[in-house]
Amino acid sequence: MTGRQGPALSRRSLIGAGLGIGAAGLTAASGQAFAVGSTGSGPASSPARGHAFLAAAMDAYPDHGDLRLTQSYTDQAGLFSTAFTYDNALALLAHLAARTPAGLARAEALGDALLHAQRHDPSHDDGRLRQAYNVGPYTFYDGSLQPDGFVRPDGTANVGTQFGFTGTAVGDMAWAGIALGALARRTRARRFLDGAVRIGEWIERTGRTDEPLGGYKFGVDGANQKLPFTSTEHNTDLVCLFGRLARLTGDRVWLERRGRAEAFVRRMWEPSGGFFYTGTNDGVTVNKSPIPEDTQTWTHLALDSRRHSRSLDWAVAGLSVLDHSGRTNSTVPDGQSYTGVTFSSASLLANEDAPIADGQPRPDRNGVWFEGTAHLALALHDRAARGDGARARRLLASIERAQELLGDGQTVGGKALPERCGVVSASSPLDTGFGFGYYPYRHTGATAWYLMAAARFNPLRA
Repeated sequence: MTGRQGPALSRRSLIGAGLGIGAAGLTAASGQAFAVGSTGSGPASSPARGHAFLAAAMDAYPDHGDLRLTQSYTDQAGLFSTAFTYDNALALLAHLAARTPAGLARAEALGDALLHAQRHDPSHDDGRLRQAYNVGPYTFYDGSLQPDGFVRPDGTANVGTQFGFTGTAVGDMAWAGIALGALARRTRARRFLDGAVRIGEWIERTGRTDEPLGGYKFGVDGANQKLPFTSTEHNTDLVCLFGRLARLTGDRVWLERRGRAEAFVRRMWEPSGGFFYTGTNDGVTVNKSPIPEDTQTWTHLALDSRRHSRSLDWAVAGLSVLDHSGRTNSTVPDGQSYTGVTFSSASLLANEDAPIADGQPRPDRNGVWFEGTAHLALALHDRAARGDGARARRLLASIERAQELLGDGQTVGGKALPERCGVVSASSPLDTGFGFGYYPYRHTGATAWYLMAAARFNPLRA
């Protein structure tokens, strides 16, 4: 990048460049429009404002066709019109969680866009999806023009080549399959199930490994080279995807595949500490640091295992943070404070004297990761042990306060967003410990997870 502020990279952004880690506006036609006034009036509920953000981010480029994906971050993040596959799977699921005709219409539109990307890849015809796509025109940092929307003039999907988002991660594919499977179950439309099955078959062909720790490996980089890592998070996703495909198709082969993914996840359990490790870099040795949040919460949501539900207690005890303006490097305005969890054990030890990455700010060790905070709120509600409900409500209240007060004045596609709509990724710059950070930009993924948590909609239960 140049010396200017660069992009706030997604946790899945490294794969496109061949790098990897062990872990891991509003259209009446869609039927989902919200009246948001310029004086701060608007949707009365926090979930309604979250849905208004997803709608605006999906409808930001009306001149580029109805077949579209949702921009992942506001323009200020520096990723322009990038639409991550993972974020769009979450947005689809959040629309389904609304259980409204408008939400279903948007979910179907996103499902059809994912199917288009799968069927019209510029280089492959094997069922894969790329890490991210472009959904609108922009001028890149080097002055080169990216002129197209999601569908290029030749009909191919507009892969995010300028940032190197050209690889395919098993986790991203799994989430897209989970979303398409949920849509197939809701609509009974065969095309969505067919797309989910193609995803599952690609993962089986590409990711299956007979290494000692087993499971399914990370995926491929932009040069189509297989990556050596095996992720607890990804295999947790596959527990849901393969289980869902077994239910929807009646084919027992998916149960065997689910069992393989689940066996890997269970091998990552640390009984003495009550948490899951992040995965393995070589298929032989468990990678014991850092320990991320999502392997503690997603495992509960997918496995529903009483034996392993202590992982939620570990996340509460080991990753809880309180961010306020008095913290080192905090960007929280005076008089505000936010509670929640951070990304990983390494986030709590970040070097606050050095930038997270070139061109990025220095981290706040107590920065709240709102996507993960929503994971935890949903998992606590799902477990429903003593005190879980009250803690989950406090976490959701913190997210709702962030939606109300953080990220003001941000845009998507150069257009102003509805006021007080959309959840930022983090309360302050946050170092994940995996080579990238999260920042206070409104984010489709964080907003979608908040909406699912608020609706108590578990996307990982097969």
